[in-house]
Amino acid sequence: MLETLDAAAVRRWCASGLAALRRHQGEIDELNVYPVPDGDTGTNLVLTLTSAQQALAMDLGTLPDDGHTAHGHALRLMARGALLGARGNSGVIVSQILRGLADTLAAAPAVGGRQLADALADATTAAYAAVARPVEGTLLSVVAAAAHAARRSDSDDLRTVARAAAEAAAHALARTPEQLPELARAGVVDAGGRGLCLLLDALVEVVTGESPAQPAPAPPTRRPPTAVRESGSDVYAYEVQYLLDADDEAVARLRAELAALGDSLAIVGDGAGTWNVHVHVNDIGAAIEAGVVAGRPHRIGVTRFADQTAPAPAPQVARPDGRAAVVVATGAGIADLFAAEGAVVVPGNPSTGELLDAIRATGAARVVVLPNDPNTQSVASAAAKEAYGLGVKVSVVPTRSPVQALAALAVRDPKRRFEDDVIAMAEAAGACRYAEVCHAAREALTVAGPARAGDVLALVEGEVHLIGQDLTDTCIAVVDRMLGGGGELVTLLCGADAPAGLADRVRAHVERAWPFVEVQAYEGGQPHYPLLVGVE
Repeated sequence: MLETLDAAAVRRWCASGLAALRRHQGEIDELNVYPVPDGDTGTNLVLTLTSAQQALAMDLGTLPDDGHTAHGHALRLMARGALLGARGNSGVIVSQILRGLADTLAAAPAVGGRQLADALADATTAAYAAVARPVEGTLLSVVAAAAHAARRSDSDDLRTVARAAAEAAAHALARTPEQLPELARAGVVDAGGRGLCLLLDALVEVVTGESPAQPAPAPPTRRPPTAVRESGSDVYAYEVQYLLDADDEAVARLRAELAALGDSLAIVGDGAGTWNVHVHVNDIGAAIEAGVVAGRPHRIGVTRFADQTAPAPAPQVARPDGRAAVVVATGAGIADLFAAEGAVVVPGNPSTGELLDAIRATGAARVVVLPNDPNTQSVASAAAKEAYGLGVKVSVVPTRSPVQALAALAVRDPKRRFEDDVIAMAEAAGACRYAEVCHAAREALTVAGPARAGDVLALVEGEVHLIGQDLTDTCIAVVDRMLGGGGELVTLLCGADAPAGLADRVRAHVERAWPFVEVQAYEGGQPHYPLLVGVE
């Protein structure tokens, strides 16, 4: 049993937490409430903690003497490794929690119960501050409950506080279905929260030598209507993002002003006076002007979410002018298409560190990143923030599908200012509606009706619109539905499991039913999705 958390204990905690996540990896993946076959919260958390453990392999004696204790160095290495290895939204959030713990505990001479309680409180505050409108029933609720119980235990004993935090987190996890209707209808608990509970349980094991008792997660029963993937707001037409150099007081005023202008507000600081500002608004000028009043905004980016019907300009290959594009791609064919556009390609579901390495490898001072998946956007943002500290200006265009990235790359123009070019790329991506066709991985109740495992699902902008039995018929039907809203160009990307001739049959139908619409078809090679569709 430990009286204080030393460097060796930090290493054991990381190893034990990683082992627990690996044991429960499949279980956490199955907590995904989305019926498509790419739910991977458990996998992402395992990869995130694997990177943290690799970072802890460093000999602490080789680190510079900066006044921090050995346990402080270990905690910072763990947090830094988790950040660089973070995959998906869950991995990024957990890495931020670890960073919050490290920032508070690194300079403490010894880590007892009260120090751990303070660190959990600070980590929770930072997590909630990053989200303008926190959703209860998620990982946030679980870490908040752990911090509250740690403070309420009012003890200097590390074992007492660690137990209290883990037990409260487990009870909070069991309550998540009561807080989030999607979880309740599915009969599951929050996947990210489940992962955090395992990490807190591992901490208890390291400190006490005992395994904490906890309620088992609610078993899956049936699946809820599909949760909407991260996308543009239905009420506000534009996403505004910028970095801001400002003090805490000015940022507090800015937060209130932007909250009144729109939604999806998130303002995250690096602790050194630089803030990452994100908001959905209708009044772009007001959002940027508020930043000017608060401090010095830079790396301003604007994305238009509204669908528009516009033909794609002729493709251009970027000339070497100190700029580069980094694109996330899954599928050999898709990767080849992006490479032909002059982009650096990173395999799907990358870590923060992998994206950062790709950004640095370009040798460019200004880089645009196209994540091509909602779950990679937070990873891309974290990599952009890290790159900024290295003197590289990075803008993330929040593409949610490879077809949107193709539209964005087609309008690149090195003669424009970088900021104007990023806006043009974001507008082109936003004007490209996208659809995905796949087979349901599990039974689910979707907004289009009940789906059984194996049914063909057609998702438009991330939401199930059609459920069918025949793949070709469903692909044709979803293209018809999208073209019913207008369009001049259809892009088809055939997946690795697409039957031979699928694109030809869809193309032939479009030529008959929509004679003035151009069709471009490519072998994408992407897994899970036999067909990806873009309409511009």
